[in-house]
Amino acid sequence: MRLVTVFANRTQFAASVGWLESAGLPFTVVSPDPGYARVGVPGVVLEEAVRLRLAAGPTPPWACAGWVEYRPPCREVPLAPPPAFTSDVLEQVAVMTLQPCLADATKLRAIAHVVGHLAEVFPYLNATMPGASYNPNGPVLTFREGYRLVSLYPWRIAVAKFDDLVDLWRVLEGIRVRANTCWQNRAALTPCFTMRERPPALKIYLRLPRTNCRACGEQTCFAFAFKVWRGAAAVSECAPVFSGEYGHLAVALEELCAGLSVGGEEE
Repeated sequence: MRLVTVFANRTQFAASVGWLESAGLPFTVVSPDPGYARVGVPGVVLEEAVRLRLAAGPTPPWACAGWVEYRPPCREVPLAPPPAFTSDVLEQVAVMTLQPCLADATKLRAIAHVVGHLAEVFPYLNATMPGASYNPNGPVLTFREGYRLVSLYPWRIAVAKFDDLVDLWRVLEGIRVRANTCWQNRAALTPCFTMRERPPALKIYLRLPRTNCRACGEQTCFAFAFKVWRGAAAVSECAPVFSGEYGHLAVALEELCAGLSVGGEEE
């Protein structure tokens, strides 16, 4: 098995490459260049045995986002350079956490820190994204990109259920372009502060399979529903619904819980 990690910046990436080369450890690189260069930093791929040797030796002089199973990219990185904006609301994007997804073991999740004024764009994004849910008290804007769950916070972006590293960069670049386009055209938009009402925990429970399968880590479906209601878990962590035989319940659950915080997917 091969493992992959990414870094907060290219200086850290260069330090890791230099250290691995000096140690004589084999590795390969997966790069976001050129198409996703504004939201990604190259990652390092190691064989599991090499990763174990690395863990057993002296602490490397660089920090990474965490090691996960390497999944070959399902798509190519665009050859065209990413669009530039006069005033980029995502001045810098750094993937700080890379982990297996809680809801689907075949997917990954990540947290990227951002430098910029992202929260100011939320009402404009909310106005142009009918499927999104905006909580101005967070503030947090949540939406789905296909089966991927995305949560935007003022200084970070949480993405769950993405396929591979290139897929993550694609999602982040899509967010960058959409946010900057909205901000650039804000004079022609009416900001929307609409917030969906928080549903009662019982209503969430009644939309679940109610099998008490414990795949989510809770003893009962009601305990899970209450955890979702508190914002301590994402409803997508219900494996029977989002990766099992109860998939027909997914849309109704997503619509019901769209206004809730999804901290369980980002912590």
